Amino acid sequence: MRARLAAAATALLLAMSTAAHAADEPLKVCLDEDLPPLSAHHRGKPDAGFDVALAQTIAERLGRPLKIQWFESKLDEDSSPALEANALLSDGRCSLVGGYAFTTDSLKVPGVPTAKLPDFDGATRDDRRRRIPIGVLVPSQPYIYSPMTVVLGPKAKDKKITDIGDLSGLRLTIESGTLGDAILMTFDKGKLIEDITHLVPGRSDLLGELEHGEFDATLLDLRRFDAYRASHPDTRITASGYYYPIGANRGYVALETDKALLEAVNKVLSDLQAKGTIAELGKAAGLTWLAPREPIVLGDVWLKILNR
Repeated sequence: MRARLAAAATALLLAMSTAAHAADEPLKVCLDEDLPPLSAHHRGKPDAGFDVALAQTIAERLGRPLKIQWFESKLDEDSSPALEANALLSDGRCSLVGGYAFTTDSLKVPGVPTAKLPDFDGATRDDRRRRIPIGVLVPSQPYIYSPMTVVLGPKAKDKKITDIGDLSGLRLTIESGTLGDAILMTFDKGKLIEDITHLVPGRSDLLGELEHGEFDATLLDLRRFDAYRASHPDTRITASGYYYPIGANRGYVALETDKALLEAVNKVLSDLQAKGTIAELGKAAGLTWLAPREPIVLGDVWLKILNR
C-alpha cells in the first residue's frame, strides 16, 4: 500500500512539475515585421500593431509569457507565404503564425516535402540555406476580416461608390499584377480598361500619387489604407466605405500536430470576441476592424472574380 501511495504521489508531483514547466514556456508567435497596423517591428521603435496586442492578451489568458519571432515575407515570384509559414512552424521558430489569410490555397496540403525559411530576426547564413521538412497547416478560428476597398483622391472625395461600376469615368490607378488589378481589368468585360493607369509595385507610390491628385481612385487592401492614414494624419484621400464582396478572414495557423494549443487559443478568442475585446484592440491599433464572416476559408478567388 505504501509503495502504491508513494508511486501515486510521485506521479502527481511529476504532473504538477510538467504543467508548471509548460506554463513557464513562452507562447511563441511568428509575425510579419512589416504589415502595419497588424504588426510592425523596426529598429529603434517599439513593436506595434493589432496582432502584437492580441498575441500578448492571449498569452496572458493562457498564463504564459509571449515571445514574438519576427520574419520578413518578400512578395516575389519565388516566395510562398504558405510555405514560409509552414517552414517557420516546422523548424520550431514558433507555435503559431498570426495574421494569416485563410484561403483554400494557403491551407492546402503542401505539394512539396520541404521549404525554405523566410528571413527572420536572428537568422544565420546557414538558416538562409536550409530546407525544412514541413507538415500540414491547421487554422484557428478567424479574428478579423480583411476586404479590398475603394480609396478616393481629393477631386473625387464626394463620389458615392456602391459597386465597382461606379468607378466608370474616374481616373483609376492600380499596381500591376495585383488582386486589385485583376478585379478592375476584368470588370464587366473590360469596361474600365481605358480609365486605368498601371504602376509598378515597389517602384511607385500608389497612395502618394492619389494624394497629389494625379488620380481619382484605386482599389486596395483596407489594411494598407489604414497604415497610410496612420502615417499621414493630414491625408486628403478618403475611404469610400465600399468593400469589394470578396475578402479573406485572418487568424492563426499551427501545425496539425499542435491541435491542443489551437483548441486553447480558440477558447480564448471566443471569449475575447464575445466581450468585444478584439474589436477594441483593433481600434486602439488604428485598424478598421471588421468581424470575421462566411465563408471562413476563401475559395478560388480568381474564379470568383472572373465569374462576377
